[in-house]
Amino acid sequence: MASETLVISIDAMGGDHAPDSVLEGLSLIAKQGFSVRFLVHGDEALIAPYMDAHPKLKEISEVCHTDKHVAMDAKPSQALRAGKGTSMWNALQSVKSKDAAVAVSAGNTGALMAMSKLVLRMVPGVHRPALAASWPTQKGAAIVLDVGANIEADAEQLVEFAIMGAAYSRAIHGKDNPSIGLLNIGSEDLKGIDSVRGAADMLKDNEMGLNYIGFVEGNDISLGTSDVVVTDGYTGNIALKTAEGTAKLVSGFVKEALTSSLLSKLGALLASSGLKALKNRLDPRSVNGGVFLGLNGIVLKSHGSADAEGFATTVRLAYSVGNSTFHQDVEASLSRFQASNPEVQEKVDS
Repeated sequence: MASETLVISIDAMGGDHAPDSVLEGLSLIAKQGFSVRFLVHGDEALIAPYMDAHPKLKEISEVCHTDKHVAMDAKPSQALRAGKGTSMWNALQSVKSKDAAVAVSAGNTGALMAMSKLVLRMVPGVHRPALAASWPTQKGAAIVLDVGANIEADAEQLVEFAIMGAAYSRAIHGKDNPSIGLLNIGSEDLKGIDSVRGAADMLKDNEMGLNYIGFVEGNDISLGTSDVVVTDGYTGNIALKTAEGTAKLVSGFVKEALTSSLLSKLGALLASSGLKALKNRLDPRSVNGGVFLGLNGIVLKSHGSADAEGFATTVRLAYSVGNSTFHQDVEASLSRFQASNPEVQEKVDS
């Protein structure tokens, strides 16, 4: 762990079970000895009693009062109009003002993306942010993006996602030269929509220094065929939710099979250590949290339905990202992309 204390800004009122699940998740982190401080934005009347009951958390936290919050069902446009002074807005402002290195929220995804773009702005050369998720695979974990920040993306934006995903993979998973695949309906060059094929043509350019391996299909994600999987947010979000649902389905099938008879219960008892490890690997809480890449600041999104352990997982990820140098990596990679594509540079300059 880094010796310097990292300050993380928390939207305590975002999420289906806020502020309880948020504060309980922070309490788990406080017990684990991370070199961290929290700026906790939300209703002090609701937060203070929990802090008083958990002195370890209170010791490393500063409560920043606001009685305004963004509703989970608010439209992004509504959230922007009424967003100033909410717990989500204030959490982002703390990053903009450099009072915190990272912001974390389990609140409304669309509102968080819209507010993040407005408050923090985009990194020069990036048109849209992308939500990146860590995906369990047979070989460890892959970075998949976008998983919900944008409904669609053109070829240049997909290349930007690839650049940011590769930098994120280097920073978080320690991959020196991460392989990149474009999610498609087949591996043949002629397959797929125009934006995907156009992105493939640009990614083949070796001057960018990216390890592009070609098209990958849906089953390749869990196989770990590539370290980074690039797609638009519509497709990525469907894939993510499908995978999470499948994990829950398999967990249910396993539990049902192991409790169906006395003999199966005995077998489950004998294999308890292995079954516990399997349960942990299938638990979506163990990989909860996505990062908005492409912003002038670090913002993480937890699932709105996350419980304390799920939110704590996102905070641990925030700690890792906050102590990395992926922002500098992204800027250097984007510069190479623009230099090798004059038309893109002209759009940036304009």
